[in-house]
Amino acid sequence: MLSLLTALQASGGEIYFVSAAAKGEHSVDLAATGVHVQGIVLNCDSFDTFVAELRPDVVVFDRFLTEEQFGWRVERSYPAAVRILDSEDLHCLRHARHQALKQGRKLSLQDLYGEMALREIAAIWRCDLTLVISEFEMALLQDTYGVPGDLLYYLPLLTDFSADHTRAWRDFESREHCVVVGNFRHAPNWDAVQYLRSELWPLIRHMLPKVECHVYGAYPPPKALQLHSDKLGFLVKGWASDADAVVGQARLSLAPLRFGAGQKGKLLAAMECGTPSVTTEIGAEGMCGEMPWSGHIVAESPEFSADFAAATVALYQDAEGWAVMQQRGAALLLQRFQASDYIPGFIQCVAALAKDVTAHRLKHFNGLMLRHHTVKSHQYMSQWIAAKNRLPKGE
Repeated sequence: MLSLLTALQASGGEIYFVSAAAKGEHSVDLAATGVHVQGIVLNCDSFDTFVAELRPDVVVFDRFLTEEQFGWRVERSYPAAVRILDSEDLHCLRHARHQALKQGRKLSLQDLYGEMALREIAAIWRCDLTLVISEFEMALLQDTYGVPGDLLYYLPLLTDFSADHTRAWRDFESREHCVVVGNFRHAPNWDAVQYLRSELWPLIRHMLPKVECHVYGAYPPPKALQLHSDKLGFLVKGWASDADAVVGQARLSLAPLRFGAGQKGKLLAAMECGTPSVTTEIGAEGMCGEMPWSGHIVAESPEFSADFAAATVALYQDAEGWAVMQQRGAALLLQRFQASDYIPGFIQCVAALAKDVTAHRLKHFNGLMLRHHTVKSHQYMSQWIAAKNRLPKGE
């Protein structure tokens, strides 16, 4: 989202960031960057007035849940605005994989066609463009869900990394321990930490008895803090005020993700810090393409735990191989995630849509049909709640 705001601002746009969420203690100070920040209220017609008066050229929805809440209001208040869905990752894919994991079975087509998929794919059809962060998900949307390619735009995680940044990297000998980074409220992260603590870290610690695993992340619940063990060297640290600093001094980044979707910011950040990683196929999905990974990708198998532990121990002790993996990370950043390679094309695409968004919409009857029908349920429910909220308390 920050990359999007920066890109749109650099193109000459005046940016308004509006949210119904409460501002957190670690929120970025967007106002200091020149972005207009405004709170909004769910199920309230005041948002309609705001949009009608602002008359935005482009509206970006952060994930499909936001589009469900506000998409119909934008269309009703100012239909000329280009509506863009920032998917972040495919929630329906993440949810489907989670369900399959909990039931101990392989992912099925039935999982992918669940209720969340129906809602998310409908939101994609209703929007003029959807930003997709992963090549894997680009293919899934077109091949499995039948979404036309001109409704999708591939926009990966972005970086301004340059070869000069490698000069600040610590070398193998000046680093120690392993690091895990991830918001504890994000289900794939929480599952990975639990699995690491119970199944993987005891194996790793047995072979590397002096090595510690430092676990960082926002919003650690009490049950996460209970995983802390000085004896095992599994140290739950909580919020990191400078995540780059803690990742940059670790020898390895661990991400044993068993489900999820999209691209993983923690793994991009590890590459930016020159820290090789050990992860899963889902962890690295959509990130390296045909290029070699910056560390080890451990395939799913009956011996996964032993394989993950062995890969971690081997890379932790291999100075020469570790240096190779570090440079692979630099190569991935330079060839696959450079903001300068993606932002100009994205801005041009948005500008082209804005010139004649009506013609674009007329090419996609399914989108017109879904906006006419399915959005009505969100509209009428929201209007009912808004009307109820206007009644005096007790009535």
